[in-house]
Amino acid sequence: MKFRKMVWLILLAAAFAIFCRSDGRAETRMPRLTGQTVYVPVYSHIYSGTKNLPFYLTATLSIRNTDFHLPITITAVDYYDSEGGLVKKYITAPVALKGMASMRYIVKETDTTGGSGANFIVRWRSDAAVTPPLMESVMISTKSSQGVSFTSRGQAVEEIFK
Repeated sequence: MKFRKMVWLILLAAAFAIFCRSDGRAETRMPRLTGQTVYVPVYSHIYSGTKNLPFYLTATLSIRNTDFHLPITITAVDYYDSEGGLVKKYITAPVALKGMASMRYIVKETDTTGGSGANFIVRWRSDAAVTPPLMESVMISTKSSQGVSFTSRGQAVEEIFK
């Protein structure tokens, strides 16, 4: 009888190991979507020093289609300021982005209209369910011998599943 219990426990442990990841979470499929609205934080400047002096930055929004084969369509790239006001619409018509391709939009260092709490709202869609694109902002600047660079990752605020 003890032998049967031992075999049963071994089989149960093996089944658990097969269906779970090494981090203990159940295996899940990568989501496939037909669209999203994505919030991407971006900073036209940050503050430094004891007097809170602004340090102006060039910001690049990077949109990367992570699907190997299927295209996505970017339907909006809108830039908002710290108070939530629309500063600029970067596209006026949908833009196709083929599989594994990327595109970028730049906010110049001299453009301080967004402020330290600026953001992009990016909307995309696809005719077929695809892996969601990766959206990041990269901020960079150099002054004298000082250089600053950092990134922010986009956060989906609305998803469309097919």
